[in-house]
Amino acid sequence: MKYTITFLFMCLTTLINAQDISGDGIEVVEFNASFSKSKCEFLDNLEDCETLRIDIFENTDAQKKHKIAVVPSVVIFSDGIEVSRFQANIMMQLETTQEEIQDAINEAIMNGF
Repeated sequence: MKYTITFLFMCLTTLINAQDISGDGIEVVEFNASFSKSKCEFLDNLEDCETLRIDIFENTDAQKKHKIAVVPSVVIFSDGIEVSRFQANIMMQLETTQEEIQDAINEAIMNGF
C-alpha cells in the first residue's frame, strides 16, 4: 500500500510539472506564485497567441528552466524560444500594459515571416 501511494504521488507530481511551453506558435506565459497578490489581469485578452499560467511553486522545473526570479513575469515564446520578457517591479507589481505585450506579440509574429 505504501508503495502504491508513493507511485501515485510521483505520477501526480510528474503531471503537474509537465505543464510547460508547447513550442508551437506564439505563447504568452505568466509565471507567478500562490503568495503573489499581483497577476496579469489582461492575459486572456491578448490576441493571436496561446496563453498559459504557471505557478512556480507547483512547477519548479519550469521556474528553473526559464530562470524565473521575479513574480509575476510574463514571457513571450515563439516556437518555444523566448523572444520577450516582462517582469514585476520590486513591489511585485507588473507595470507592463496590455498594449506593450500585444506589440511584442505582433513583432514576434512579423519576425516569423
